[in-house]
Amino acid sequence: MASSDAPRGSGILRHEARERGWEPAAVGDPDTHEAIERHIEHHFGPVDHVLHEIASELVHLDVHLVRPTEERPWLTLVTSGMSDLPMTVPAGADVSPYAELTMSLPADWPLGSAPLGDDSTYWPVRLLKAVARLPHEYDTWLGEWHSVPNGDPAQPYAPDVPFAGVVVTQMLHCRSSARTIVTDGGKKISLLALVPLHPAEVTLKLTRGTDALIEALDRAGVSERLDPARPSTV
Repeated sequence: MASSDAPRGSGILRHEARERGWEPAAVGDPDTHEAIERHIEHHFGPVDHVLHEIASELVHLDVHLVRPTEERPWLTLVTSGMSDLPMTVPAGADVSPYAELTMSLPADWPLGSAPLGDDSTYWPVRLLKAVARLPHEYDTWLGEWHSVPNGDPAQPYAPDVPFAGVVVTQMLHCRSSARTIVTDGGKKISLLALVPLHPAEVTLKLTRGTDALIEALDRAGVSERLDPARPSTV
């Protein structure tokens, strides 16, 4: 899971009450959206379809779905819209203020065949959108090894789903060039992976820190490729 130069971010982003009211989505940049689509098709495969958002707050978030390919025999989900606004990155942090998110699901994950309200199927899509919107909701940022518990205490994302939080990581199953999207105008967008965590893994990071979580995930060979049946590493 960790590379030798992986940042040891210790951030834990919690959902707290917002003080400001509803805000309409920022106007998207066609140059950025076109660059994201080109990047997806070049590195991951043809976009099968896009899960469009109907009503959007702060940023308009769509999720691109790429079907399994010979090179990447799993479903790939990639957001578009998180990078319409910059994140609030602290001074001195050597990261781009722009990011998009990805998740990798088993090839037989039934997206498209199950009802939209089926939490057991669509929780990864909802998770991508929630985490992508979070930095803009709370004037914060996301980087490698930041984690987001699902509530306090952390609760499963859906019935019969064992995961109750997520950690942001670098993608491993890709070329290094796939980790950064560059628009025609030179805007650099980090493409970060989400790895769902068991409640005990969320607690491990809270109590023992990022390195302890990285070591546990490394021992078990956990990567951005989701195994919905994997046991906790703790």
